[in-house]
Amino acid sequence: MNSDILRSPKQIGNAIRRRRRSLDMNQTELGQKTHLRQASISGLEAGNAGTSLRTLFDALTALDLELVVRERTKASSSSIEELF
Repeated sequence: MNSDILRSPKQIGNAIRRRRRSLDMNQTELGQKTHLRQASISGLEAGNAGTSLRTLFDALTALDLELVVRERTKASSSSIEELF
């Protein structure tokens, strides 16, 4: 998987969905691996703001992904508008 810059819950959710699908896994299977309900996985992938950090990290672990925190890169104003 490529290293993506993710700046919103929706972008994180999309990245998790892409990874899950690349592993040929459905939401229920990911839920079973993480001991979460399918609805929680769906909410995470949809970028729901109420998703807990525990849910996020459980999904990342199950998908063999990690979160890296670094200084924000500078972007043009048009790139920033795409976030919203």
